[in-house]
Amino acid sequence: MFARELHLLNNSILKIFILTGLALIAFAANSVLARLALGNETIDASSFTVIRLLSGSLVLLIIITISRNTGSPGKGSWPASFMLFLYAITFSYAYIVLDTGTGALILFGAVQITMILLSFISGTRLHYTEWVGVLVAFTGFVYLILPGVTTPSVFGFLLMTIAGIAWGGYTLRGRGSKNPLRDTASNFIRTTPLVIILAIATINNSHYTAEGILLALLSGGLTSGIGYTLWYIALGGLSVTQAAVLQLSVPVIAAVGGVIFVSEAITSRLTISSIMVLGGILMVILGRYYINRLSTNVKT
Repeated sequence: MFARELHLLNNSILKIFILTGLALIAFAANSVLARLALGNETIDASSFTVIRLLSGSLVLLIIITISRNTGSPGKGSWPASFMLFLYAITFSYAYIVLDTGTGALILFGAVQITMILLSFISGTRLHYTEWVGVLVAFTGFVYLILPGVTTPSVFGFLLMTIAGIAWGGYTLRGRGSKNPLRDTASNFIRTTPLVIILAIATINNSHYTAEGILLALLSGGLTSGIGYTLWYIALGGLSVTQAAVLQLSVPVIAAVGGVIFVSEAITSRLTISSIMVLGGILMVILGRYYINRLSTNVKT
């Protein structure tokens, strides 16, 4: 009996590990695809966002139909859908001026800060070591935007920060998902009214090529629609801390992808700021875990 339970546990852990790994690769791939499409001006940011969200909706509907997904009826939510749209549109416009690694660094740095602040607002108080981590992280952000050749524009920085805040909220909304596939599909479909408004408002400034459309379709149907579903599934086996820590690897994956596929260079400024931002956030996240563990050991 014990051997069987251990085998099931190992299978469960392996499943979460694989799903999480695939989701993180999808996150990084989104940064690479967006940079390839928008940095090379093969498509405008608005059209990229419209195609990305609509193709994500279509692919998820096809998967649900083919798989005859049953179980708890997923409904998604309007707040999650709004956060998804806000993330997608600011993400696209930010990548017009940001390179792959810098964009991913700002995005997932903002994600972690958002999760930390929401935890604080919900009643969790930070230990002094966690405050030190926040200070180090923000110092890294300041260093990243100091004047220099590789410094991102303030406009790009602000847009990607908003994208990170929206994605952090979307991630937290997904932790309670009972049917990740249907919830993700519903969230994508609910963005349709906003997508239509965006398309109409920017139609006069739209431009696209076959390459740009293909990259947007890959980003929407594969790395967003399927990738976000995998992430919602993985969140069921991850704590908030684990989910936050794991996402810290995305900027590194994206930066490597930018070097391989977009011929970008890993600069010393990006390297130093990455260490400061991610290291500081890691201090915040792990600090609470070890403090609680030490407190438990003292009581026992």
